[in-house]
Amino acid sequence: MARPVQEFFSIGEVCALTDLKPHVLRYWESQFRFLNPAKNRSGNRVYKSREVELIMLVKHLLYTEKFTIEGARQRIEHYRRTGELRSAARSAIERETLRELRESVEEVIMILDGKVPPPRPEPPTE
Repeated sequence: MARPVQEFFSIGEVCALTDLKPHVLRYWESQFRFLNPAKNRSGNRVYKSREVELIMLVKHLLYTEKFTIEGARQRIEHYRRTGELRSAARSAIERETLRELRESVEEVIMILDGKVPPPRPEPPTE
């Protein structure tokens, strides 16, 4: 049986998915007009899955490809004009996931080789 796909995300969920802070997302909303999440009755941001994909594309362009905000805007507009936006966003998600996975594996290898102490477990929250 197929698992239902989540369609809407709170800002906290988007932060967890993208490893970004809420103030960064709010700033990007002021810089990228296509990042304009709806607000629920309480006034909280509600992101669609498509917006999360675009956030990951922006993150990739800014943090990995080292674009300026203006350069990222231009690149995304180019993707939009050429019909490549969705595939570029999905590709960025895949590359970011692989990069994070590679970093995690390298960290595990260093721990196993005794080059860094293992991370301390977080205390339980009650």
